[in-house]
Amino acid sequence: MKLHKMKQVLFVIVMVIFAVACNTQKSAVSVQKSDVETSAKDSIEYDVETFDQKFDMWYEYFKKPAMYRSQQYYESWNQQYVTAWNAKCAHSGKNWPFEPVVGYNPNEDYGFELNHKLFYYFMYVENVLKIKILPGGPTIYDP
Repeated sequence: MKLHKMKQVLFVIVMVIFAVACNTQKSAVSVQKSDVETSAKDSIEYDVETFDQKFDMWYEYFKKPAMYRSQQYYESWNQQYVTAWNAKCAHSGKNWPFEPVVGYNPNEDYGFELNHKLFYYFMYVENVLKIKILPGGPTIYDP
């Protein structure tokens, strides 16, 4: 009977360790959906979570309205970057330092701000971290 209890305790410990190990993986970027109540109706708000404080400071510096392009511009590039990013995650091995895929649906209207921030995250990875995602992509330094 003691052996049976020890097996149960060992099984529980292994499951707890497994759950903790799975929950501690780092995420680079994700598009999160949350319900936000407005005065007129219920709506859904999206946000980009980068888990990189250096990006947040860098983004604040580079997000100048004079440099803004259209939402369609950002959506077009984001679709290409997300496809390339997710392909690298799927076939990464040790050459790709990011684990999570980006959940971006090209048929969803995420709005200007989210598309702008996501685009700039890709620019940050390519231009600051020097990790190429999409060969021949734009740079933030273009006029």
